[in-house]
Amino acid sequence: MLADPRVRRLATEFACAWLHVHGFDQLGEKSERHFPTFTELRGAMYEETIRFFTGLFREDRPVSDILDADYAHLNPALATHYGVTGVRFSGEDGWGKVEGVRRFGRGGVLAQATTLARQSGASRTIPILRGNWVSEVLLGEKLPRPPKGVPQLPEDEAAETLTVRELTERHASDPRCMGCHRRIDPYGYALEAFDAIGRLRDRDLGGRPVDVRTRVMDGTEIEGLEGLRRYLLTTRREAFLRQFCRKLLGYALGRGVRLSDEPLLTEMQARLDAEGLRVGAAVEAIVRSRQFREIRGMAAAADE
Repeated sequence: MLADPRVRRLATEFACAWLHVHGFDQLGEKSERHFPTFTELRGAMYEETIRFFTGLFREDRPVSDILDADYAHLNPALATHYGVTGVRFSGEDGWGKVEGVRRFGRGGVLAQATTLARQSGASRTIPILRGNWVSEVLLGEKLPRPPKGVPQLPEDEAAETLTVRELTERHASDPRCMGCHRRIDPYGYALEAFDAIGRLRDRDLGGRPVDVRTRVMDGTEIEGLEGLRRYLLTTRREAFLRQFCRKLLGYALGRGVRLSDEPLLTEMQARLDAEGLRVGAAVEAIVRSRQFREIRGMAAAADE
C-alpha cells in the first residue's frame, strides 16, 4: 500500500498539514527587499517537503528520520540556497535524493525551508513562533493563548540595536508571559542559525552574531540544530512518537482522536518500538484496528 504512487497525497494532505506548511508554494508574506529570491524558490521548498515525506512512507523509513535524516530531496536551485555543494543532479525533473546533508546543516524537517520560513516574519526570524511550533506541532503540548495587550516585537531586525534573541528575552520578561516563554523560546533560540527563509547564517541582518546556545525548561543545555535534534530524540522521544501517532491516526480516521483511542495509540507506539520505528508499523496498526475498519459503518449509521 505504501509503495503506491498515490502515497504522495499522504505526504501532502497529512504531513504538510500536520507541519502547518500545506500550500506553502503560495506563501507571499516575505519581504522582497530582504529576500528577493524567495518567491522564485518557494515552490521548490514545498516540493522538498512533499518529496521527503513521500519517500519516508514509500521506503518505509523510521519515524526518527523526520528529525534526523541525513538526506534531502533537492534540485540545483534549492541546493544553492542551502549551500549544499558537490552534488550532481540527473533525471528529467532535475531533482535528486542527496545523501550526507548533515554536514551542510541540513536533514529532517527542522532544517527545511518550509518549516523555518513559515514560522518566521516577513523580514526576520521569530524564535517564539518556531519554539511554539516545536512544542505544539512536534510534541503535542497545548499552550494557553497569549494575554491581551502584550506589545509586538519590532519587525525589521536590521534597524534594531538588539538581536532578535535579545528582543525576545526582554519581551518574555513580562510576568504575564514568562511561564509559556520559558517552555517554548529555547527551541526557537536553537534554530537562530537559520534566517527567515531557511538559509544558514552566523550573523543577523544587522550584522550581529547569532547565539544558538540555550537551556530548555527541564534544565538541559542544548546548542543549535544538532542539540535540539538530540534532545527531541532522547529526552522527548516518547512525546514526539506519541504526537506522530496521534496525528496519523486522526488523519486516517478523519476525526479528532478521542480518549477511547488511547489504547490504539499505545499499540501503535509499541509497534514502532518493536519494529525499528518503521512508519509502516504504525500504518499497519491503524488499518487493522477496529476504529479504522468500522469507519464506513459509522458513517452509514450517521446518514441513516
